[in-house]
Amino acid sequence: MNIKFLTIVVFFLAFAEAVMAQDFQGVATYKSRRKVDLKMESENMTDAMREQIAAQLKKQFEKTYTLTFNRNESLYKEDEKLATPDVASSSGIQIKISQSRDILYKNTGAQRYERQEDVLGKIFLVKDSLSKPEWKLEKETKSIGDYTCFKATRTEDVVSQTFSSETMKTVDTAFTKTVTVWYTPQIPVNHGPGMNWGLPGLILEVQDGDQTILCSQIVLNPEEKIEIKAPENGKVVGEAEMKTIQDEKMKEWIERNSSNREDGQTFTIKIGG
Repeated sequence: MNIKFLTIVVFFLAFAEAVMAQDFQGVATYKSRRKVDLKMESENMTDAMREQIAAQLKKQFEKTYTLTFNRNESLYKEDEKLATPDVASSSGIQIKISQSRDILYKNTGAQRYERQEDVLGKIFLVKDSLSKPEWKLEKETKSIGDYTCFKATRTEDVVSQTFSSETMKTVDTAFTKTVTVWYTPQIPVNHGPGMNWGLPGLILEVQDGDQTILCSQIVLNPEEKIEIKAPENGKVVGEAEMKTIQDEKMKEWIERNSSNREDGQTFTIKIGG
């Protein structure tokens, strides 16, 4: 192992040990954006209309999240924002993605998580065990704000979904992706946004396929004590059961909307990966 790299890691671990002696808490704000592959085919659809729709989608996927944490627990949820007024577009199409009401609670000490999830208006509470990701620690470093961050990567088998209005069906494509994160031992907790965790420092950036999550603000040991509570609302299910429910709800949505499609205007949206 590179001696310089090892020296830096040892220094930060010593710093982390000193801080951990305190009642350590924090609040981190993350900005998220996602690339969406949108294809639209219509005799009435101009390039300008396609660009406008793509811009709407891009804006809808720009979200802000807050991660509150202590030594062993964290709570991750989307920030509330005011609804924007409806504005007619030249394409006649308006895209809106409802604000997520999902809340993710992780207890890394007890190796468990709870996630409150809204599926087409019905609330579920997913409870399951927390599996530590298998990270590969890299030597590469960079600065994010005032923090020195180290690179870590992992691979994950995922399924990408493509929805077409022409067939009113979704097509699943399985593949293996690489998730890259940047963590800082200067904040000695093993938390991070979403299900990313298990590193010797807070994760400040995530590059996950078409999605990028970047920390924009951190407040450590705020004057007002942080209280972290697991979500309580919704029907309790496991992760496997939740996946089955999501698939069923998607089929219901497709069947309900298939009769409303106008001939000659088709689109394909790919999300995931």
